[in-house]
Amino acid sequence: MKHWFSDGALRTIIRNAAYLGSSNVVGALLNLLALSCAGKGMSPAMFGMLVVIQSYAKAISDFIKFQTWQLVVQYGTPALASKNVQKFRDVIAFSFGLDIASGTVAVIGGMLLLPLLSHSLGLDSHHFWLAMLYCTLIPSLAASTPTGILRAVDRFDLIAVQQATKPFLRAAGSVISYLCDFGFTGFIITWYGSNLVGGTLYWWFAARELRRRDIHNALRPRLFDAGRKIRGAWNFVWTTNFAHSIWAARNSCSTVLVGVVLGPSAAGLFKIAMTFFGATGTPAKLIEKSFYPEVMRLDPRTKRPWLLGLRSALLAGGVGIIVALIVMITGKPLISLVFGHQYLMAYDLIVIMLCAIVVSMLGFPQESLLFMAGKQRAFLVAQTLASVCYIVLLVVLSRWMGVSGAAFAFLAGQCLDVLFSFIPVLRAYRQRHLITFSVPSESKP
Repeated sequence: MKHWFSDGALRTIIRNAAYLGSSNVVGALLNLLALSCAGKGMSPAMFGMLVVIQSYAKAISDFIKFQTWQLVVQYGTPALASKNVQKFRDVIAFSFGLDIASGTVAVIGGMLLLPLLSHSLGLDSHHFWLAMLYCTLIPSLAASTPTGILRAVDRFDLIAVQQATKPFLRAAGSVISYLCDFGFTGFIITWYGSNLVGGTLYWWFAARELRRRDIHNALRPRLFDAGRKIRGAWNFVWTTNFAHSIWAARNSCSTVLVGVVLGPSAAGLFKIAMTFFGATGTPAKLIEKSFYPEVMRLDPRTKRPWLLGLRSALLAGGVGIIVALIVMITGKPLISLVFGHQYLMAYDLIVIMLCAIVVSMLGFPQESLLFMAGKQRAFLVAQTLASVCYIVLLVVLSRWMGVSGAAFAFLAGQCLDVLFSFIPVLRAYRQRHLITFSVPSESKP
């Protein structure tokens, strides 16, 4: 282990993960407070309705949006390393244009699709219009260029500040809604406002950091012109978009599917379990966010990035085992305290999903390693196979076993995802000498 931590890249990954971890711990507690107030301030049916509306908007944005932060890291990080400022501007302009285009399509598509799904989602006329209003938040949810900029310039501390701000606003508004008995309307306005302010803060941080580095005129959307200047950019964005859309169908749409199959109350229980899963899986997410920019600075033809991925995976897996044990001990009293006894069934779902926490942590470096090796299409195939299997299992097991079946399906989906991704990672490692790598040069801006 001492030899592991002598690697400067691993130390940087851990440092940046610590920045994000400090805000995520606070954010997780604040999100639990917000969910607690919502769960206690409304009936289980109304709480489930709030979850369904929020999940619908997020699912639409996740399904349609491009992973522009990955584009910025994939092409912008090497450009900065080689001091090619003009290419960095082109990457940001292209990324910004994709955000605007996908956000526009997403909000229009979400609003047009909602009337067709309102009955299945259990929305009456009043809640339907609130859900329609919530859809206007979709463009803010779909934009990820600013977080890509902050990752590329190694400003994870600013990302940490933003990640703490949104849950703080949500928790503060939820406490006020609960104490003043504002009901469903108060909670949905609170969740809407916190997301809007949080998304705006990302853009402000990114623009300020670009000005500080004298990188001007970057946040001007130029879609086709900038895209032609970046070799392989369109292939990358479409492949990662399809992969993430499939991921969205598997994860973000899970709560919506559970609501459609089993009703809003079951969706509320599943949302609580997913919230615990997201909180306990935070260490892997934090390491992944700092792992991808670092691995893009290394030569994929050597063993170093692959060993870095293995060490990061083992480190995250060890943390996952510890976290799973803590959740088993504290999960039931915590749910009872935070949400109330009527939501204790969510603990049974969490216990089923604990193995998925460890599995997902072990497999987190695979996506970044495949992108580094230029194997994004292999990742797309793996995601497609795993997600199709998961969606089928989710519907079948939910109908057969109820909400517990949804938890078993989620566990199976995580295992299949890691397994299917590991096969192309192993193949890419064995053929690493064939990977094209451009050594950073001292090119002028």
